[in-house]
Amino acid sequence: MSFLTPLFLIGALAIAGPVIYHLVRRVTRDRQLFSSLMFLQPSPPRISKRHRFEHLLLLLLRCAALALLALAFSRPFFRQTPLEDPTAADPKRVVILLDTSASMRRDGVWAAARERVETVLRRSGPADQVAIYTFDRTATPLLPFEDWNRAAPGDRVPTALGRVAGIAPGWNGTHLGNALITAAEALAESDGKATSGLRQVVLVSDLQAGSRLDGLQAYEWPKGIELQLEAAKATNPTNAGVSLVADNSDSVRALDAPVRVRVANAADSKREQFKLGWTRPAAAGAPAAAPEWIGAALDAYVPPGQNRVFSVPVPKGVSGLEQISLTGDDEAFDNTAYVIPPAQQKPVVLWLGSDVAEDPKQPLFFLRRAFAETPRVAVRTVASAPAAPLNPADLAAARLVFLTEAVPAATAAALRAHAEAGNTVVVVPRAATIAPALATLLGRESIAAEEVRPANYAMLAEIDFQHPIFAPFADPRFSDFTKIHFWRYRKFDAAAWPGAKVLARFDRGDPALVEVPVGKGRVFVLAAGWQPEDSQLAVSSKFVPLVWSWLDASGSVVAVATQLSVGEAIALPAGPAPASGFTLPDGKIAPVTAGGPAFAAPMPGVFAARTETGAAGQRYAVNLDANESRTAPLGPDELELLGVPVTRQTSAPAATTPADKALLQAGEAENRQKLWRWFVAATLAILVLESALAGWTARRTGVKTEEVPT
Repeated sequence: MSFLTPLFLIGALAIAGPVIYHLVRRVTRDRQLFSSLMFLQPSPPRISKRHRFEHLLLLLLRCAALALLALAFSRPFFRQTPLEDPTAADPKRVVILLDTSASMRRDGVWAAARERVETVLRRSGPADQVAIYTFDRTATPLLPFEDWNRAAPGDRVPTALGRVAGIAPGWNGTHLGNALITAAEALAESDGKATSGLRQVVLVSDLQAGSRLDGLQAYEWPKGIELQLEAAKATNPTNAGVSLVADNSDSVRALDAPVRVRVANAADSKREQFKLGWTRPAAAGAPAAAPEWIGAALDAYVPPGQNRVFSVPVPKGVSGLEQISLTGDDEAFDNTAYVIPPAQQKPVVLWLGSDVAEDPKQPLFFLRRAFAETPRVAVRTVASAPAAPLNPADLAAARLVFLTEAVPAATAAALRAHAEAGNTVVVVPRAATIAPALATLLGRESIAAEEVRPANYAMLAEIDFQHPIFAPFADPRFSDFTKIHFWRYRKFDAAAWPGAKVLARFDRGDPALVEVPVGKGRVFVLAAGWQPEDSQLAVSSKFVPLVWSWLDASGSVVAVATQLSVGEAIALPAGPAPASGFTLPDGKIAPVTAGGPAFAAPMPGVFAARTETGAAGQRYAVNLDANESRTAPLGPDELELLGVPVTRQTSAPAATTPADKALLQAGEAENRQKLWRWFVAATLAILVLESALAGWTARRTGVKTEEVPT
């Protein structure tokens, strides 16, 4: 038998107490009963020392109780065959979550994280199961449980450390909530080798406040799985970042409008004075250097823990502006915001009619003014006479075609083929004589049409506001069309057209706007024109949104997202010259294929689409997730509020010397055996027996005294 705390055996010397007490105890002589003492003078009793033991059994019980109590405090145990690791008898199942987000690029953080991972790995025993996952936007297994179990016990830690050495932090944001769910699900899965011991997620991260935890909101954390935090701290606490302020989806920023950026300063930052402005991009592969300012830099004062928005003016007459930089910060990973000026799209609209463009009584006059140029779109309207041969180039360039008058059969057939290819044709007849051309366009033998002149005027009564054409007017504030009067219109029997859908009717029940599918495209038939001769539509507030709805529905204007975040997919630009890849900010070429997986931006910077001929096409600005600049520590309480049980800090460090290992093994053996509980139980039993025996002895002595004759 061995003892974990043998110094407590010194307490066994207390056995001498009862022995000495029994030897030096002074007792009075035997008492004699006498009839009356009132006539005698009092005198103290004479006492004598006892030099022999009385009640030997009581003495032995008291000594045994003290001896057993001393043995219990010394924590005895029986030594067993030493294990290679003290935790081998209590196997664990551990998932190490290693943060590889952009904030881990700060000075000293990644080195500290690798040291934490190595410490956790070296604490693992031969019976433990360990997996390593890296995470940023998503969690990815770096060393699954299968690879750990497949390796020999002596090769597991070196294999894991080798894989960790082969990775580095990326540029993605930190989606911590989703990563914790992935780790918990990996621990909860049963693969036939699940242990009954501890299940633990070890999070190795800088634990920055910008970590996204929304994934945990509706997640119930599995029971029996705890989270251990291993925080990797940065060398420099100061960090400020710059990010673009997103414009409203409905707003259109002018080309020369100032660019609004937000500067966020961390709560534990030591700096508050910075400079902000346009800078020239550094050459690919060039060493880091001080930025070259374009124009004057702004002074930016941002106290720690605050965010402030600044408007950076665009220098006039300077081309190639694509990045705004922040200086005065200790960490440079989030000090650049990339900007791509809005590109103006130039769709073509084909108009087939004999209108004079400058005549305010003609529909073309109102259409051109409805398509006013904006910084986002500049519509080019091409007018062609109905009787003139149709220019194939104009037709191919136009996704939206307006037909107002009768055209030759060949032109009508070309328009039908154009619609079948996925384009849009809007028929706005000025007279019922357009019926033969409309029949050819819709693939009908003939269509009956007649002119209708209401007694006073007609109004729109039934409108399908669920359709994209009328969706802009779905709000009750804009859905009133009763103020638009129609003086005349053309009546068609739309029920005879296959697939026709009436989107609006006049108050008399006649169709006002009909949609007819033709191949991959569609044909809209508006029964009345918008010129003053037919109606008040052109002078109403509904006209401009209506014609722009037709333009959007035709696909002439394609919203191209040129401002993205790292990790978001960049869509291949559409056009006659398909893109074959992207030029990365570091000058490398990333090939892509149409119909293949989406290309996710791996780093911040300006990306340029490349055509099959190698020419540069659409450019995209990819920025760092703004939350990565929030590098102040994340409080563990936030995780606990979401139901995640958190262990505040790492347990005792692993033993490194044979003596430490032997001591830890002894502690594990004593903790499993717990022999001290038996000694304490025996002590209590002896004390109960001693108390009962002492009471019986005292009662027996009293009885003998009373029996002495007087």
